[in-house]
Amino acid sequence: MSEKIEALKAEISAAKAKTQDELEAYRLKFISRKSVLGDLFADIKNIAPEERKAYGQSVNEVKQLAEEKFKELIAGLESSDSGGKSSAPVDLTLPPNINLGTVHPLTYIHNRIVEIFQKIGFNVADGPEIEDDFHNFTALNFPENHPAREMQDTFFIESNPDIALRTHTSSVQIRVMENQKPPFRTLAPGRVFRNEAISARAHCFFHQVEGFFVDKNVGLVDLKQTLYYFAKELFGQDTKVRFRPSYFPFTEPSAEMDISCNICKGEGCNVCKYSGWVEILGSGMIDPNVLENCGIDSEEYTGFAFGMGIERIAMLKFQVNDLRLYSENDVRFLNQFKHLS
Repeated sequence: MSEKIEALKAEISAAKAKTQDELEAYRLKFISRKSVLGDLFADIKNIAPEERKAYGQSVNEVKQLAEEKFKELIAGLESSDSGGKSSAPVDLTLPPNINLGTVHPLTYIHNRIVEIFQKIGFNVADGPEIEDDFHNFTALNFPENHPAREMQDTFFIESNPDIALRTHTSSVQIRVMENQKPPFRTLAPGRVFRNEAISARAHCFFHQVEGFFVDKNVGLVDLKQTLYYFAKELFGQDTKVRFRPSYFPFTEPSAEMDISCNICKGEGCNVCKYSGWVEILGSGMIDPNVLENCGIDSEEYTGFAFGMGIERIAMLKFQVNDLRLYSENDVRFLNQFKHLS
């Protein structure tokens, strides 16, 4: 048996591998589970008890030698230029064949919105996508029986206390007002979640940009002028804007903002439902209760807030009629936005 072991050692030491096929042949013979070493270990039961210890040590030496030789053969192949295969010469004068990706349309709109508001002094804040009841609902003046607190409209993770995927980025505004002192002029972009059926106009997740401005003597005129500026910067100076009364738990008074349809130029089409107007965001003066919930004196400070869906803005900007296209990663769709890069 010792002669067989010595013969294997000699064979392993002399082994060479100039190609990947020769390397694989070596592995199968000396390293794999069905290698000759497996046969040696299986023969232990046939060895006399008093000789088993010495025999086992010899077999382990062969195994260690085989593994070290395998690493040596791998290193030898990697250091060679061709790994045993002929390679065509490289023409360094040819232009590179580089297929660059494109900017995702939602990323473009996100960056464009941030850029517009940063020009007038807004900074950007971020917050967690998993929120507690206080930051997502209570601090924002949501009543206990509000539909957003129901399972059919919100993804709840835990109850007592309620933990949910945030339904809006207004929770970021609460965290900013809790931890900093006014004045604030902040944007809160991010992904939000709603328990809704997926369709061409709705999804269970989407992206928002919310913003708020809190300072002394902030009024409705500041809100309107800020949003006039935003709409004309994003959609063009000829864009018309109108406000309609609305309701949000965290603002009072509240308003929806519409712009003149940029597809039909206000003449009427199926996108604007032949009204000439399309809604792009909600807004309003921050309810005093929200300020007080964050420890801000509502007698001294006032503010406004607004929020918009990035997908909706992108749909209007790029005339896309199906919300699902933004998250399906269809290269045919994304290649249409190469001009944004």
